Amino acid sequence: MSVEQETPSVSWSEEKVPGTDTSVARLTLSNPRQRNALTLEMYDQLRQACEEIDAASDVRVTVLRGAGGRALAAGTDIREFRGFTGRDGVEYERRVGSAVERLAALRMPVIAAVEGPAVGGGLALTVSCDIVVCTPDSVFGAPIARTLGNCLAPAVIARLYASLGRARTLRALLTARLISAQEAYEAGLVAQIVDADGLDEHLDGLTARIAGCAPLTLAALKEADRRVLSASAPGKADDLYELCYGSRDFREGVAAFLDKRSPEWEGR
Repeated sequence: MSVEQETPSVSWSEEKVPGTDTSVARLTLSNPRQRNALTLEMYDQLRQACEEIDAASDVRVTVLRGAGGRALAAGTDIREFRGFTGRDGVEYERRVGSAVERLAALRMPVIAAVEGPAVGGGLALTVSCDIVVCTPDSVFGAPIARTLGNCLAPAVIARLYASLGRARTLRALLTARLISAQEAYEAGLVAQIVDADGLDEHLDGLTARIAGCAPLTLAALKEADRRVLSASAPGKADDLYELCYGSRDFREGVAAFLDKRSPEWEGR
């Protein structure tokens, strides 16, 4: 499957692991004009791609990557939020959550190969992967308290607690700051930092090693991990979504972002 160079899309391709009968799924986010920011259709395509990957019996590992090497994903494409109401926000979060959870539920290990920003929706996808490898220029975060005034799903916050710790997560979210590759590595979100020119080689070695492991054991380990995380699974947050997405502040945040100016918050 080829990646469109101009049309926003999510696609995947299957690549044989040298010397084996197993394959790697290359899952690619592509919205080149917006640093791979995801449209609503891209979230739907991601969910469908995960269904197809799970059905490919010889796939032993999946690599998630952004097209072009400039970003994994710079959040959701802000143009999608024009004219949003509170109920639209609830439906949006359900739609995104469905794609994110489907990625997390893939039966095989998933590697996030991050180059540049993994923010907002890109961060949600990153923390839903099993292993994160990044380049030194990568940054992670959800600076929505400064930019849009919307909300972050509790399930994403729970995964951030597990990978960054509560204190570091809340500091990043409440101050709308981005976390560097080095800080993410020291905290445990990132497994390894690799120079950009060596990333492909590193990924080839990592995927080959995983592909050589017992697939049922890997699937069981992933399911065990999900069960551990589900022990502290948060409840529904529709009230929070409607509060934020239905607010005057959110409309102002979207308009200010598109106008390339600072928003004026009113708390309503």
